[in-house]
Amino acid sequence: MNVRNMLYCLLFLGLVATEAQAGTFTGTIKEISADGSEITVYSSSRKKSEKFPINGRKLKVSINKKPGKASQLEVGNIVTVFTSSSGTPLRIYCRQGTSTKSTSRPTKKNKSSGKKKTEEPKENLEADSGWTQFLGPNRSNRSLETGLLNSWPDSGPKLLWTARNLGEGYSAVSLANGKVFTMGTREGREIVLAVDLQTGKELWATPNGDIFRDGQGNGPRSTPTYDNGNLYSLGASGDLSCLNAQNGQEVWKQNILTAYGAQNIQWGISESPLIDQEKVICTPGGNTATMVALNKLSGAPIWLAKVPGNPKAGYASAIIAVIHGRKQYINFCHNGLLSIDAGNGRPIWGDDSAANGTANCSSAIAVKNAVFYASGYGTGGSLLTFSSRDSKTLAYSTKKMKNHHGGMVYLDGFIYGSNEQILTCLNIQTGAVTWEERLEGNGKGAITYADGHLYFRSEQGPMYLIEANPQQAKIISRFDQPERSGNRAWARPVVADGKLFLRDQDILLCYDIKK
Repeated sequence: MNVRNMLYCLLFLGLVATEAQAGTFTGTIKEISADGSEITVYSSSRKKSEKFPINGRKLKVSINKKPGKASQLEVGNIVTVFTSSSGTPLRIYCRQGTSTKSTSRPTKKNKSSGKKKTEEPKENLEADSGWTQFLGPNRSNRSLETGLLNSWPDSGPKLLWTARNLGEGYSAVSLANGKVFTMGTREGREIVLAVDLQTGKELWATPNGDIFRDGQGNGPRSTPTYDNGNLYSLGASGDLSCLNAQNGQEVWKQNILTAYGAQNIQWGISESPLIDQEKVICTPGGNTATMVALNKLSGAPIWLAKVPGNPKAGYASAIIAVIHGRKQYINFCHNGLLSIDAGNGRPIWGDDSAANGTANCSSAIAVKNAVFYASGYGTGGSLLTFSSRDSKTLAYSTKKMKNHHGGMVYLDGFIYGSNEQILTCLNIQTGAVTWEERLEGNGKGAITYADGHLYFRSEQGPMYLIEANPQQAKIISRFDQPERSGNRAWARPVVADGKLFLRDQDILLCYDIKK
């Protein structure tokens, strides 16, 4: 818990001293039961989850220091639960980064958007402890799930359900409030849809634009982003929509290519929208704006960032970084990596040492005052270091991380990812390779991390569980996904809610990986 959260909790300790309060539990709501009677709270400091009933008559709820209701609690909220000696919740104090449904109008006087902006990436990681966006919490590509299986049977973990009729596309999934969100195609249109987390049953589907058609595969490429009751989706033809996540009803919509003087890129817009406080961040790569910040409730522009040379969009998604106290949005465009000031939209710096001229696909990794990024097509990766806000140095370049589109994972000083056909681990400080492994069939694929293991999905389909060990490549388990389509398995694997999600064109498979 950061200092702000701790102080917030301490403010209320005196208020509950007179009650029969036996303990407290502070963490992030990771799940709300389907009937709204129970919340699951994960504590990153204790590395454990606890379930609390929230339907008690005597339970008192405070949200952002004001009286609230249990029904206003949402996945991602930071809460402190005060319990009686029997473990019954007496009070819940909740801090929401944005307003609740009953106070949904933004206010310019919100103190949380003032002086402490540099704390936002840490807060976003805590508030997004589930998997509400592409690459998960803080776009770190690391799940906070624990208590997962250490190995799988040869046939794979237990298959809980298979959702069907999703259509074409390479979208992965995001989760919130008992729903799984993704994108696909149906009846000549791209769609955004939600299925039930427990059963895979479709809950709603909303058209988002015309189908993008391409020889590498039709349909959407990006993953919807959930935030405070709304869902933000960007289609392969540039259609950006804000939908009510509960029922799929449209809140607002625009085409970012048309609006900002951009042309679509060869294999279609692939960026997943980034939500930061009141802003939606996306990168149309147009003559009017390279990157834009839109009001997430209305779609109205907050600022337009125009980078010299008007670089076109790439295939990556933006991340948030704080470098020497300056908050910025970093994305990998057609010409290279670029950084935009989060507050005013002014370009800060750019770099093309790890860019190729065909397709730059993987999001950058920010570690303290350094940024690592990489691309395929024979290029490789680069580490950029910053000795001050305005002093950028190329620490090294390496040909040992030619990462195409499967992404990378940073963990404890090491980066894991595909170097073309070879799964590779390298030391981020030096670029030295600590191990390389050519997996059966094809070592090129998509990667994520959870509970001490790498989850690696070969683009040919096999799914691997690999120990996250920087000293040796230790493959624990492998299984072949059933009902494989004829397309390459490019959708990223997702680990959340004790489950593994694999999207393969028309179907979505959900596996139980909890111990």
